[in-house]
Amino acid sequence: MRANSLTVLHADKTRLRADLLALGRKARAAARDLMLLSPEAKAEALRASARAIRAALPPILEANAADVNEARGSGQNEAFIDRLLLTPERVEGIAKSVEDIADLPDPVGAVTAEWTRPNGLKISRVRTPLGVIGVIFESRPNVTADAGALCLKAGNAVILRTGSGALRSAIELVKAMQAGLASKGMPDGAIQLVPVADREAVGLMLSGLDGAIDVIVPRGGKSLVARVQAEARVPVFAHLDGNNHLYVHEKADLEMARKVLLNSKLRRTGVCGAAETLLVDQACAGTHLAPLVKALLDSDCAVRGDQAAQAVDPRVTPASEEDWSTEYLDRIIAVKVVEGLDDAIRHIETYGSHHTDAIITADEAAARRFLSEVDSAIVLHNASTQFADGGEFGFGAEIGIATGRMHARGPVGVEQLTSFKYVVKGEGTVRP
Repeated sequence: MRANSLTVLHADKTRLRADLLALGRKARAAARDLMLLSPEAKAEALRASARAIRAALPPILEANAADVNEARGSGQNEAFIDRLLLTPERVEGIAKSVEDIADLPDPVGAVTAEWTRPNGLKISRVRTPLGVIGVIFESRPNVTADAGALCLKAGNAVILRTGSGALRSAIELVKAMQAGLASKGMPDGAIQLVPVADREAVGLMLSGLDGAIDVIVPRGGKSLVARVQAEARVPVFAHLDGNNHLYVHEKADLEMARKVLLNSKLRRTGVCGAAETLLVDQACAGTHLAPLVKALLDSDCAVRGDQAAQAVDPRVTPASEEDWSTEYLDRIIAVKVVEGLDDAIRHIETYGSHHTDAIITADEAAARRFLSEVDSAIVLHNASTQFADGGEFGFGAEIGIATGRMHARGPVGVEQLTSFKYVVKGEGTVRP
């Protein structure tokens, strides 16, 4: 796209559609070339992109400062600012993540199964790229680089669309990545960004851009994902909000529960893996509830609780029905006492978003039941919900946490960004 299209596209809907369709055609052409590239060529191109990101540190930070100042001026909370903010250390982390993705095993061409039929046919299932992926995400600059690198590693072209809050930062990151790719002869259109905040661009992407886009990956809050699921005319890897629970079972060690709770909620409140509800078993509430609530409050985390939680500390405010299903992404948590494992599972099933839920217990039987019966993309035993992250799973990075039940579920990394085909070999074999 032309450098001056930022303002033109925002004002001219006809031009917006024409330019996005051109983006789609360029991505489709790039996808055909990318699927044929060797693993070495893709890895070296990603390493070049990481070097280019490091070299572009000053313009990236300058653009990010403008994004952050605008966000603060519009009254965004500190959790939003934390997701948006880039520092030299965070930019280095982004570059390192791209390098980690480059070093991952290449999924394309991997044989996942093979067998021979009685008639002599040799059949194998082989991983293939999806094609062109549209990634629609809110104001998180690191997703720009992670999504671009993951898609390219899996042999896909990608069209990125970020929220207005991170647009300047994303433009500079993509510009750097494109320079790195170009230096290694990657096809033009491998990684592209919609350079406008116009919401109509989302609708155009959801239409598939005249068949150019093969799958949409949304990463954001309820309203974004709801719109994507309602309007998309192409397949969607659903990424719902992270209304995550930490359940302290009656056999939980108090010190372990305290440590895991504070990390789950407060390590970074603005990430989708943050715990949003604490459930405490009635059987241990007499010893565990007050210390856990106090630990949260003393760490400047607001607590909205049921009557039992309110009774242990006057700083606790009453929880509403809405609180049980809210993803705060802030220093706020809902707290409830439940009557055992069955009640905890019922609460999670009723109010949760099938994202990430954890149990703290020394009872292996209770843990097995929780891990088996809680139908979430990620379930944990004696570990922080903040491990809901592709990098922590060894995937290098992730585009998001898919909460649906089709194809990809959990962290969406390079393997989840591939499909497969069946390769069948015969020797003049015919079917009777």
